[in-house]
Amino acid sequence: MSTAETIIAQTRQWIVDVVIGCNFCPFAGREIKRDTIHYEVEEAAGKKEVLEALAKLFELMKNDPGIETSLLILPKAAASFTVYLQLLDLAEALLEDEGYDGVYQIASFHPAYLFAGAGNDDPANYTNRSPYPMFHLLREARVTKAIESYPNVEDIPQRNIGFATQKGLAQMQQLRQSAINNAVR
Repeated sequence: MSTAETIIAQTRQWIVDVVIGCNFCPFAGREIKRDTIHYEVEEAAGKKEVLEALAKLFELMKNDPGIETSLLILPKAAASFTVYLQLLDLAEALLEDEGYDGVYQIASFHPAYLFAGAGNDDPANYTNRSPYPMFHLLREARVTKAIESYPNVEDIPQRNIGFATQKGLAQMQQLRQSAINNAVR
């Protein structure tokens, strides 16, 4: 398996085992089953290359309505969460500059994800702690439609935090690591 294939396999297994397995996103399972998630690995670490890859992904999604959602996986960029947040700000600005504000939205995931006001050892951070830094592009119209059809969608973040807190730090760490390890067997 190539490096990119391994990274995609680990990311996909994390989605299945953690995101879907813990029901952090009640909409992800459908897209895994339908195989409508596009995975893109950007090996470059520079901001310019990452933003160019993101712009290409905007175009790919524009031209392929069969892609429901995309993950731009950044194994060498933004190792620190602070640098990642700066890159996320640039990604959001690019979204606006390219005229895709209101068309797509970017969800954020990082191995060291830290919610504002949370400590590093707060298990709730694991609702967004992924194997690699990544930007998750979603079609805003489809997000709106999914939200409208799901009862009490506003309760999802608190439910996820409660679930992760109940499981505890050690179990959340183990869940993520097992997904990463199981993907390469």
